[in-house]
Amino acid sequence: MWNEVRQTLRLGWPIILGNLTQMLLGIIDTAMVGAIHSSQLAAASFVNNLITIPFILGIGLTMAISPLVANAMGEGDRDKPLRIMYNGLWIVGVVSLLMAIAIHLGSGIAYHMGQDLIVAELSTNYLIWMGWGMVPMVLFIGMKQFADGLGKPQAPMYIALASLPLNVILNYMFIFGKWGAPRLELEGAGIGTVLTRVVIMIAMALLIFRGRGFAPYREHLREQLRLRAGRLRDVIRIGIPSALQYGMEAGSFSVSGIMAGWLGYIQQAAHQIALGLASVTFMVSLGISVAGSIRVAFAHGKRDWAVAHHIGKTTLFMAAAYGVFCALLFILGRHHLPLLFNDEAKVLAYSATLLLLAAVFQISDSVQAVGVGLLRGIQDVRVPTFLVGLAYWAIGIPIGYWLAFGAGLEVAGIWVGFVAGLSASALLLSLRFMKLTRVQEK
Repeated sequence: MWNEVRQTLRLGWPIILGNLTQMLLGIIDTAMVGAIHSSQLAAASFVNNLITIPFILGIGLTMAISPLVANAMGEGDRDKPLRIMYNGLWIVGVVSLLMAIAIHLGSGIAYHMGQDLIVAELSTNYLIWMGWGMVPMVLFIGMKQFADGLGKPQAPMYIALASLPLNVILNYMFIFGKWGAPRLELEGAGIGTVLTRVVIMIAMALLIFRGRGFAPYREHLREQLRLRAGRLRDVIRIGIPSALQYGMEAGSFSVSGIMAGWLGYIQQAAHQIALGLASVTFMVSLGISVAGSIRVAFAHGKRDWAVAHHIGKTTLFMAAAYGVFCALLFILGRHHLPLLFNDEAKVLAYSATLLLLAAVFQISDSVQAVGVGLLRGIQDVRVPTFLVGLAYWAIGIPIGYWLAFGAGLEVAGIWVGFVAGLSASALLLSLRFMKLTRVQEK
């Protein structure tokens, strides 16, 4: 078992670090504007919750690329991965562009969702910039998925790491009006983030199409860079259910953020702080999930079900162990971690309570993330999509809404709903993977 854990970690740690840097781009925005006033923090929270659904739908489409690439490598086909990436980028690029246009045209929605007026006023321009920022980020992640599927996650990791200081510099410039730039506060954070995402997208494209490390996979470049119905179908077949899976999960968190806004910007700010911290720990779980998915997909390409079953079992164990670690971290740091974002007493008090609840669902959140990735690795996506929808939208959201507004638990009730939904998802997905691979093994 420990050998499997080491192999997954060897593949997974650059993916994990890359995921964390992507998440930190949003955390940087939140932390830098939170220093101005809690209303800016609440507006950032509202936009991030609102844009999460389309953004995650775009990212979910890219999630088809890495298991398809790994499966092709398991089959011994070295020309196929670049075809998969090229066709996949067309799909995710067009979808993300259409979503960005829709967000721009519908940016006035901020005034019609029950938010405080100051939050709606601060949100509009930031929402427009973050909508356009989806396009380069989704394309970067699609190319990153290609590299991850080939077992080459280090280069995307270095590009993602370089984006952090760049984002801080650009944010500082536009948020606070430094070095000749106008002081734009929250809107400035959006501009800085968009520019950062454009830079890393270009860097990743140059690496794949010019870098020596990827040369063996572009030997027949003219033939590989063609739209092909079969490759498009493969990406759509796995990508759309994957997008729906992540979209339903992210959507439940986004809806909960909007509900938190109905309770006032103090509780909404606390919700964003706790959710931001939980999102950081989730990025590690997602990295473990992608690494497990790639390894299982490679075994699936070789039709070695015994190995796929064993990899999945050890990866689920890793997820549970990591969840325990995160739970302890949140319990011990519940009064200190929120200070990274805000120092208002009421916000800190709510945040500490929410971090206790976040600690409860760390194990189930990690296990369910890995479970859905392992099932994607064996190209089982339809039933898991139904199970994810059931867990979040038939269990988590209704329970959270009733506890918050019916039982009077306010924002804490929303988070109890998270616990219920994530626990149901973890149980259903892990049981399905173990059942399917055990049956195939026999």
